[in-house]
Amino acid sequence: MTSTSHLPSPFAGASGTWQLGGDLAVNRIGFGAMRLPQTGEALVPDAVPRDRDQAIRVLRRAVELGVNHIDTAAFYFSPLRSANELINRALAPYPDDLVIATKVGQPRDPSGAWLPHAGPGQLRGLVEENLRQLGRDHLDVVNLRIVGTDSVAERFGVLAELRRAGLIRHLGLSNVTPAHLAEARAIAPVVCVQNMYGLGVRPDQDAFVDACGEQGVAFVPFYAIAATGREAGLASGALDHPAVTAVARAHGATPAQVRIAWTLHRGRHVLAIPGTGDPAHLTANIAAGALRLTGADLARLDAVHRREG
Repeated sequence: MTSTSHLPSPFAGASGTWQLGGDLAVNRIGFGAMRLPQTGEALVPDAVPRDRDQAIRVLRRAVELGVNHIDTAAFYFSPLRSANELINRALAPYPDDLVIATKVGQPRDPSGAWLPHAGPGQLRGLVEENLRQLGRDHLDVVNLRIVGTDSVAERFGVLAELRRAGLIRHLGLSNVTPAHLAEARAIAPVVCVQNMYGLGVRPDQDAFVDACGEQGVAFVPFYAIAATGREAGLASGALDHPAVTAVARAHGATPAQVRIAWTLHRGRHVLAIPGTGDPAHLTANIAAGALRLTGADLARLDAVHRREG
């Protein structure tokens, strides 16, 4: 089911805006670029490159539909395609209100294999790689991607220095704990946290989501659309919980749209970044920002969230 006929015309601002760092206003529906370079499973060495022209069309259409927050990384690439270079090709010169958030910390070698987690001495080079690929003299937001529970102080301190030098405007964190956030905020302001989260996905994060909002930090979930098979980016209602499909049917929406809408209902500070290389899926994802779930819908979905998680 892909029809969005029961929803208003899609526009990324339908669910409102959020101020990143107090000076970057972004529509709460953004776009994740991870799937742009390839079809099928993302971030694997043998990824199948996506058609270049199609990826460029999707990016331009996203901006036409009001997307002004794009999430990317230099390590989003397939054998022939780089997400950053596709963004540069499609959108430069960039619109004044476009915010591009990238992340560093988990490099891959040219074959696509993951390398050891980047140490403090590697971070400037990774930041400069993003600057070069995107064709910019500064980065709007850089998230430090964490693997494990080790201290972030030294690595985050390097990014804070680059922020003071003018290469980075704002800083964020990815795949982190509340302790990481507290540690980083003692060094420099943190405007966003990116963690895996969604309907039925990691309900243990609920309190952290709320805490971010209380601290004025945006929470940006990844893998928020899909249910079963989320690591492969599946968004098929055929694999979804009956309660999710029932709510979708009642609103003339898709299960993926319900999942996006539920995520946005978690707080005004929650920003969605669904990604796709398919123009029809892009339109459906953005239309989800106009989906208004009822109190009964939310109670039903919250029960699924707790049970599935």
